[in-house]
Amino acid sequence: MGRTATARQPRDWPAFVWSVGEEGSDPVVDVDGVDFRHDQYEQSGHYNHMDADLRAIASLGVEVVRHGMPWRLTEPEPGVYDWTLWDRAFAACNDAGLTPVVDLLHFGLPDHFGGFADRAWVDGFCRYVDALLARYPEPLWFTPINEPGITATMSARWGVWNDRLATPHDHARVLSNIVLANLEALARIQADRNGLWISSEGFDVYVDPTGTSPQKVERRQAVSWLAWDLHLGHDPLPAAAEYLDVIDDDIRSRIAELAMSDDLIAGLDFYPTSVQSVAGPAPQWSIAERIHHGMTAMSAWHDRYRQPFWISETSNLTLPISEQVPWLTQLVAGLDALAHDGLPVRGVCWYSRGDQYDWQTALTKPTGAVTEVGLFDTKRVARPVATTLQQFVSAHSARND
Repeated sequence: MGRTATARQPRDWPAFVWSVGEEGSDPVVDVDGVDFRHDQYEQSGHYNHMDADLRAIASLGVEVVRHGMPWRLTEPEPGVYDWTLWDRAFAACNDAGLTPVVDLLHFGLPDHFGGFADRAWVDGFCRYVDALLARYPEPLWFTPINEPGITATMSARWGVWNDRLATPHDHARVLSNIVLANLEALARIQADRNGLWISSEGFDVYVDPTGTSPQKVERRQAVSWLAWDLHLGHDPLPAAAEYLDVIDDDIRSRIAELAMSDDLIAGLDFYPTSVQSVAGPAPQWSIAERIHHGMTAMSAWHDRYRQPFWISETSNLTLPISEQVPWLTQLVAGLDALAHDGLPVRGVCWYSRGDQYDWQTALTKPTGAVTEVGLFDTKRVARPVATTLQQFVSAHSARND
């Protein structure tokens, strides 16, 4: 019999959620011709400090945490599951009074799978999801695969993670496998307990500061939204109309059959670095300018997909520590403006609780360099932004009492 996870919560996502995530990326990268497995939980010490880390999140007034354990450690051999870490994680969330958004795959596969291009992992992931659902009957909010589009881009377009492929053909093929696996998992979750998809996807915003490359903006935006098109059952935008033609018909048909139209809160992962120049060197955009570009793109995204959304990840990534509070306050102001205009903004998640490692280079150069983005530093001391977040949570609670 599976162990009890968190106390059962209402299925519906609240009107607005303040959340914090725990960074657990574990892709494989190349270091001088040798595979190197990242493990952000190991680097941050989260395995050893899980209970205290989750209590620290709860101390801010937060009630929802993005959290999950690595698949590769849960299934060390094909079909052999070790639930020790998951038992600990659910117990720690419960003890802290946190409801988890359960993250099942965060950029890395178990070693016994060759890569995202090999469809064998899709069946393996479905078996893993079935086993997890059988063991833990309570969780209702899931991110089966974190950032499907980013996983595909880094593994099969830019050639820097996992499969390390680098062609549009490979990118489309890997993206289709990842979307298929995510949708198959969601179908199981909904059939088992009518759970919700609380998604997380990179939200890149392309800007042409010169005004000379509108077609490049359209192309890059269209390609970056392909993950949404596949998940939600949309035809690609015209600028990327041919991109998915290489996908096998059986996969396209199954994806179309499973495509979501409700029971989700769409996650947009928006950082300072999300705003990208497509022509010439990137300007030194101010926070206000980055937020403006982001909110404009979110309005366009909502016009296309008509889904409720939340900021499933944000931090000062690429900005100094001194900009953490300004980034959060101006982002919240921008989201408030969208909500005032009638857009269904459903929450914000600071990502992550603690500092990360090697994200200055998107994990491609694993030197152990600290990426200072946490609410708490590497010694687990709260930064001023933690107080700011706590104040937002408190003010929100007061308005809703």
